[in-house]
Amino acid sequence: MTAYFDIFNGDADGICALQQLRLAAPRPQAELITGVKRDIELVGRLLSATPAAELAGAEITVLDISLERNRPALATLPPSCRLFYADHHYAGEIPAGPNREFHIDPDSQQCTALIVDRLLAGRYRAWAVVGAFGDNLHDPARRAAAELGLAGGELEELRELGELLNYNGYGQQLADLHFPPATLYRELAPYPEPLAFCRRSAAMADLRRGFAADLGRARELTPLRDDAVGRVYQLPPRPWARRVNGVFANELARSAPDRAHALLVEGDDDHFLVSVRAPWQRPSGADTLCRRFPGGGGRAAAAGINGLPAAQIPAFLAAFSEIFQP
Repeated sequence: MTAYFDIFNGDADGICALQQLRLAAPRPQAELITGVKRDIELVGRLLSATPAAELAGAEITVLDISLERNRPALATLPPSCRLFYADHHYAGEIPAGPNREFHIDPDSQQCTALIVDRLLAGRYRAWAVVGAFGDNLHDPARRAAAELGLAGGELEELRELGELLNYNGYGQQLADLHFPPATLYRELAPYPEPLAFCRRSAAMADLRRGFAADLGRARELTPLRDDAVGRVYQLPPRPWARRVNGVFANELARSAPDRAHALLVEGDDDHFLVSVRAPWQRPSGADTLCRRFPGGGGRAAAAGINGLPAAQIPAFLAAFSEIFQP
């Protein structure tokens, strides 16, 4: 019997990419492997938890996690398993081989949900729009939505849903989140149209309340740094700060599109979780900055570092100035 595994980032983009694929080709028997947004070395988790015999001949879908960060684990997958991989992060060299299908597009105006939308010829485009909004790609989201014939405030409902799904993915551990991403995906799965989920799901109301409370706290903070290059904030070691750092970074980026932004969320071990947004008007450099530090990665417009030691904060701020100097 063929084993099926769906591996996906726990943010809006990963969830909406999978939602489109499984609406088009249901796999209710698939094992879901996901985690918080920063938990991206997920192919290794599959390997450590699954007997090799079960992986032989398996069908594995991987969505919205860096190929570069998963390269060692991918190299150990049995050649007989079928791999479908879609992503928009920096990938490096894409491996070739039988039973391997890669759709990688690191363009700063792309996300995985839009890549899947292209592969499905727009069949479930509203979900791609949600994913793009969640990934802070508002202009591409609106362009993709242009053919949907949305009325009144419907586009804003899709925007809110994307931002709420993305907000739910941020945290250092699953306990920080309102919903584990696999649970949230299962909440979405019965809805071919995202507007129906917005209007009928109790989960939507829960996310809306949590989002408003957490963002309200963040907006009261004073920047650690505020100059022509950008703004840097330090957030306390609290679950609300870990939850809200991504959406707060996106809000700051939209409010000052000519400047870069970084959020440093204090951890319990003298390390910081870092979110970086390049200037909207110059959407590049975030990945370059973050890859200078261990645990860093992402894409040109938005990237992060999973554990920046406090002692390296001066070096980070110097690199921030160097890369984003107007």
